[in-house]
Parts: sequence; C-alpha cells; structure tokens
Amino acid sequence: MNAIYILWIRQLKRYSRSKARMISSLAQPLMFLLALGFGFGPIFEKAGQGSYIEFLGPGIVAMAVIFTAIFSGMEVIWDRQFGFLKETLVAPVSRLNIMIGRTMGGATVASIQGVVVFVLAMIVGFRPYSAGMLGIAFLFIILTAVVFTALGTAIASKMEDMQVFPIIMNFIVMPLFFLSGAIFPLKSLPAGVQFAARFNPLVYGVDGLRGALVGASDFGIMNDFIILILIAGVFMAIGAWLFSKIEI
Repeated sequence: MNAIYILWIRQLKRYSRSKARMISSLAQPLMFLLALGFGFGPIFEKAGQGSYIEFLGPGIVAMAVIFTAIFSGMEVIWDRQFGFLKETLVAPVSRLNIMIGRTMGGATVASIQGVVVFVLAMIVGFRPYSAGMLGIAFLFIILTAVVFTALGTAIASKMEDMQVFPIIMNFIVMPLFFLSGAIFPLKSLPAGVQFAARFNPLVYGVDGLRGALVGASDFGIMNDFIILILIAGVFMAIGAWLFSKIEI
C-alpha cells in the first residue's frame, strides 16, 4: 500500500508543478464547448433535439478526462529514460501495486481536469437537471479516468520513444472520442457503426455522465457503471502483466 500511495502522490506533485500543462489541457475542451455549443446549437434546436449545450456538456467533460488520462502514460516513458522506472521495478513491490499507484495518480489528475471543465461548462450555460445526481456524475468521471489512465499506462509500458507515443495515442483517442456519442447522438449513425461503438469504453463513460447530468441514457446508468468497472479491472490486469514483462 505504501508503494501505491507514493506513486499516487508523485503523480499529483508533477501535476501541481506544471501550471502550463494544466492551462493548455483546458484549452481544447473549452474551444469545443464554445465553438460547437454555440455554433451548432441553433441547428440542433431546429432539428427538435433541444439544447445542444445540455447534450454537449457531458461529452466535453469526458473529453477532458480521456485526453488527460491517456496521455499520463507518457510519464512511464519519461521515467524509463531517466531511470526512475528501473528504481521502481527493482523495489520489492508487486507490479500490480505499481500499476495501481500510477493509475490512481493519473486518474486523480484527469478527474480534476474533468471537474474543472464541468465548472467551465456551468459558466457557459450548462445546467444539470438534478443536483442530487452530481455525486453519480463525479463517480463516472473517476471511473472514466481510471479506465483510460490504465489503458495509456499499459500501452506506454511497451514503448521507449516519447515522440511516437502521442502519435499512437492520437490514432487511438480521436476515433474513441468521435464514436463515443460525445458530440452527436449515436442513434443517428448507421446500424453497423452503432454496433462497433458498443465496443468503445468511452461510450459508457459519456452515456453514464449524460444520464447523471441530463437524465438521458441509452444503456442505463447501472449498466454503464458495471461495464466501466469491468473494463477498468481488465486494463489494470493487462497493465500489471505488461509491467511484469519489462526488462530492467
């Protein structure tokens, strides 16, 4: 447990020292929220779909979470290059604990980013339909952060080139984001694309957030919760196994 705590705190300290990173990671979600929310809002309303800001808000919160979470894996490559990863791996600590500590640290940072973007969405005009469901919404923020931090960390454990990691992550993240229902309803897509989207973990994070914040869920909040828990467990196990294969 000490190893988990140490790695967790180390991730938070890195985040708190990087104010430029904090600000820049908010720029893209805010741009999407303002440009899409006010740009496509009138069209969305004329189509009889209601307020686009209300629809878009949960998706942009999820966007902030996934980008911060999955790119936290880059720190594994950084630690490998500067020797900290070797020091961690030779310690008498299980690889699962290392994976948990890193994942919890990165997920905490991503969750903070998600909460900040949620506050910005409130300033822009988004309003949750029930204050009593905010706790459920924050739970989905945390679960989504855990899932994608674990994924990013697992992938980074098999990479050594820091420059290649962002390219591969963008190749993964952008399709996941655009096929998550974050910026347009999945029901409007062809049946084949809808079926493929069900294998996208972010779909259940967005759907759970939208169900908690707006009261509109395609799969049911409980189903979203269970699926995210299962996916998080699978990614954590895969990441621990990949860490056990790292040569030191």
